Amino acid sequence: MAKLEIGYWAVRALGEPARLMARHSGTEWTDAAIPLNEAGKNEWFVEKKFNMGLDFPNLPYIVDGDVKLTQSTAVYRYLGRKFGLVPDAADQNRADMVEAYLVDIRSSITKLAFAADFEDKAKPEFIASLTKKLEELTKFMGDGPWIMGEKLTYLDFLAYEFIRQAKAVDYEHFKDGALSAHAQRFRDLPNLKAWFESEECTDKTYFINAPFANWPGAPPNL
Repeated sequence: MAKLEIGYWAVRALGEPARLMARHSGTEWTDAAIPLNEAGKNEWFVEKKFNMGLDFPNLPYIVDGDVKLTQSTAVYRYLGRKFGLVPDAADQNRADMVEAYLVDIRSSITKLAFAADFEDKAKPEFIASLTKKLEELTKFMGDGPWIMGEKLTYLDFLAYEFIRQAKAVDYEHFKDGALSAHAQRFRDLPNLKAWFESEECTDKTYFINAPFANWPGAPPNL
């Protein structure tokens, strides 16, 4: 049987939550990361995009046997079902709500990344807005230990990655702030702990956004 394949640009952005779910699962999978350079653009736009049988060709995509999906939230939900990371049925309405809230945070990062007035206006406004959003998420989570309570779900993968990307706008401001304990619990999950501590961990090399953005979110070693 063919291995699960996850395709996305070789940046974190919308692709990293799906990759983290696959790594947490311990299953064999293919990381079809596409370099954001001319060769990579040719690979995606010329060779792959319209030749894979995708209903709505886009990134990220997954191919899992006969299943072929695009659109990031559809990808996250599918992997949540595949790996047993779905909320309890009684929590589904609240889960849908917090999913949309987390996706909004990622959308605000994209807007910030390409803002022409990044330092003088966009960044301070983003920090103020994020501070409020983290307070609201902390209240929503309560005693946790996970976003939906006692059960680890795909929403924790969105929360960890998107909040971490957002905090990177000003590490010093947010380093000990809201949801830091959640992030540490997440990083201590056995398969993920091994990944984060490995030399292969792409946190060390991948930008958060496109390298040509006004705020690309460079990895720590660049």
